[in-house]
Amino acid sequence: MKILFVASELYPLVKTGGLADVAGSLPKALRELDKDVRVLLPAYQDVKAQLPRARTVAELEVLGQPVRLLADHVPGTAIPLWLLDAPHWFDRPGNPYLAPDGNPWPDNDERFAALCWAGLQIALDRAGLGWRPDVVHGNDWQTGLIPALLSLEPQRPATVFTIHNLAYQGIFPAASLEKLRIPKALWHPEGLEFHHQISFIKGGIVYADRINTVSPTYAREIQTPRFGCGLEGVLKMRSERLSGILNGIDIDKWNPATDPWLPQPYDRDSLDDKGVNKRALQERFGLPQEPIIPLIAFIGRLVSQKGVDLILKALPGLLELPLQFVFLGSGDSDYEHGLLYWSRRHPDKVAVHIGYDETLSHQIEAGADLFLMPSRFEPCGLNQMYSQRYGTIPVVHRTGGLADTVEDALPDRLPRATGLGFDHTETGALQEAVKRGWLLYSQPDLWRTLQRNGMDKDFSWRRSAKEYCRLYLKAIADRRHA
Repeated sequence: MKILFVASELYPLVKTGGLADVAGSLPKALRELDKDVRVLLPAYQDVKAQLPRARTVAELEVLGQPVRLLADHVPGTAIPLWLLDAPHWFDRPGNPYLAPDGNPWPDNDERFAALCWAGLQIALDRAGLGWRPDVVHGNDWQTGLIPALLSLEPQRPATVFTIHNLAYQGIFPAASLEKLRIPKALWHPEGLEFHHQISFIKGGIVYADRINTVSPTYAREIQTPRFGCGLEGVLKMRSERLSGILNGIDIDKWNPATDPWLPQPYDRDSLDDKGVNKRALQERFGLPQEPIIPLIAFIGRLVSQKGVDLILKALPGLLELPLQFVFLGSGDSDYEHGLLYWSRRHPDKVAVHIGYDETLSHQIEAGADLFLMPSRFEPCGLNQMYSQRYGTIPVVHRTGGLADTVEDALPDRLPRATGLGFDHTETGALQEAVKRGWLLYSQPDLWRTLQRNGMDKDFSWRRSAKEYCRLYLKAIADRRHA
């Protein structure tokens, strides 16, 4: 099976969110299943700087501009990587989507339409590469035009489109139609038109042979007004072609038994050693080294989506209990100042690190007892999986991938439970879930069961890649029978 994987970011070359992790991991897992997968990525300035040996393999014209395709490999793998070298659009520093003033680049419609048109030329072997995929796999709005454009080609490959976060849709003025060279056959309310504007993500949803998102629960949620972002009707119409596949995690990078950043490695059979990491974390942040007090962590963006406002409202009540908190993240300045306020008021209970630190994130996962993820919505989520792998009990709002990956420690589910959940994004619900965790922590045998259950779960990309292979086969069958 030959797969062209198209994305706007890829770890470790360029990353703003979870899409980069998927693009960096899923092709690798597919390759390990003996699939011929190749990746197309924009040649951003920072990406080219990291791949100085990339060589020109094709010259194309895209939206009237001459561009090149550069060839290299995804770092650390043998996976072929094609870079769309279009300095006019991509030779810019910093964030791939935002200008230095923090606003989207004004020509983002052209930039990612160019990526889509280049993807079409590769998919139809019009780039002279001598390779033609069976499936083109696009990701998020930046690639949404690929299924739409390919739908007009009689000899096209099958198409799969993954929604990583429906909140970002790629909406542009109808006046862009001509410069983006979008065929008129695609411009109608059942096509790319969305309230008299162009919707890139709608192109992927309407025209792909198969659509998926990054968890089964999120696939159901986005068909409702609460989570559908105005596209719930379109998604519901295509529900027979819509599914959810959980993201995986890098189980080599996130492995407490071999993690080089931990003061003391450990595994499911040496969980007492996890306490060494807790003491080191408490020492680093100046918290009392009290083994009987649960240490609760949060790592993430300090934004409303992540439920940080719920945490801030819950803290006054939770700080009446014998608990400690460690926060790592950055974002909304009000939330940053709110957390810092509580750290100054209760330095023996609350520690805050504004910013991000990869080493520290591993040490927090290993040293914490509980991990907070009260997200309002979470297409998949990764930290709840990292936490379970590290024997740290997640406390989650039951939504999206959080609902699919964490088994709540309700009385009838304790033998297989891995965490704690709550159903409503309310302060009281979060407080109650944390209190349940505090009570469970006082029962060592039960706590060990929860830890080991989580550490035994398979969150590998190999599992996810096998599901994607089945999805590709369905897309190919759909294409043949169309």
